[in-house]
Amino acid sequence: MDSYERHQRFWYFIQPPIRRWMIRKFNLTYEDLHVEGPMLLVPNHASAWDPLLVSASLTKKQVYYVASEHLFRLGLVSRIIAHLVSPIPRRKASTGMDTVKACLRELKAGHSVCLFAEGEQCWAGRTNPVFPATGKLVKSSGASLVTYRLEGAYLSLPRWGKGVRRGAVHGHPVGIYPPELLKGMTPNEINTLIERDIREDAWERQRDDPVAYPGRHRAEGMEQAFCLCPRCRRIGTLRTRDIRIFCDCGLDLTYTETGFFLPDTPFAHPGEWDRWQTAQLRTGNFVRPDSGPLFSDTDVTLCQIVSDHRDRVLEQGDLALYEDRLICGSRSFPLQDISSMADVLANRLLFSFDGGYYEIRARHPVCLRKYIELWKAR
Repeated sequence: MDSYERHQRFWYFIQPPIRRWMIRKFNLTYEDLHVEGPMLLVPNHASAWDPLLVSASLTKKQVYYVASEHLFRLGLVSRIIAHLVSPIPRRKASTGMDTVKACLRELKAGHSVCLFAEGEQCWAGRTNPVFPATGKLVKSSGASLVTYRLEGAYLSLPRWGKGVRRGAVHGHPVGIYPPELLKGMTPNEINTLIERDIREDAWERQRDDPVAYPGRHRAEGMEQAFCLCPRCRRIGTLRTRDIRIFCDCGLDLTYTETGFFLPDTPFAHPGEWDRWQTAQLRTGNFVRPDSGPLFSDTDVTLCQIVSDHRDRVLEQGDLALYEDRLICGSRSFPLQDISSMADVLANRLLFSFDGGYYEIRARHPVCLRKYIELWKAR
């Protein structure tokens, strides 16, 4: 039995119980997806469970998922996953050319691939732009393009959240585009088509047709998404407890079961807060200390990721950002020499520096996004 046959057999064995579990856990409804020949499946990315949610529609076809590289650094668990389903690794904060080549290799062999083209889960309920190279990959693959939308997944388990809030999730294919059609399109046109099809805005959907996503601790973890208080404009002063997010300046918001804030000022929902915060961080419009770093976090671990998906611990200590450099423990990384930066999950920051690939892990809830936004604004 070759590896592809093994992966197929395992898929058809495990897919039905996974589908039934997803239906119970998320109150999932879905539409079956049937496509002849190889396909590149591109869904939106709203939660950590998206690969399993999407799999409910794949009753007739096994796919190879593109997965974040950190999934390959779990020792025995990673080896078992690789043996059974062989996901395609994607190094965030890197060029991603190895991932593109691996996807093309599978597609040219007649296999199907699922790629979350945004590159990461959304933080605030709105779909992110797709990677610019996606259109070129689609055009080069010779496979059908299938766009797919998950609705309600963000509110069921936001990236910063703890525990599933059982409301309603629906998954369905949006468009099926044969290779003959794609050949006549430019990569930019394909990217535009994908972004149109997978676009999801949790807040628009909730305003039109509100659904409750209950949970006793539904606001907890939100300080990993939001670091800048809209009232005092300080960084790092926000805290969460149960259904509240608050600051010692007097800000106190309740996160409702439908995903909106009470009171509804200064923001009606996390999507508004996210857009405001991004703009303020990139323009430097926040309270800055008289001296020292712009902001800092304690108790992080710095690792270097080496070949064969292994990591080596370099430092354990504090993380700080200055105007011109990132400091972790005793190590300094000039911002101008950091070629790329990204986050994974809610507590890991990845960056490429001087030919090396590094990961910073936070041990307690902190907002690592702020480092990325200031690096982008340098």
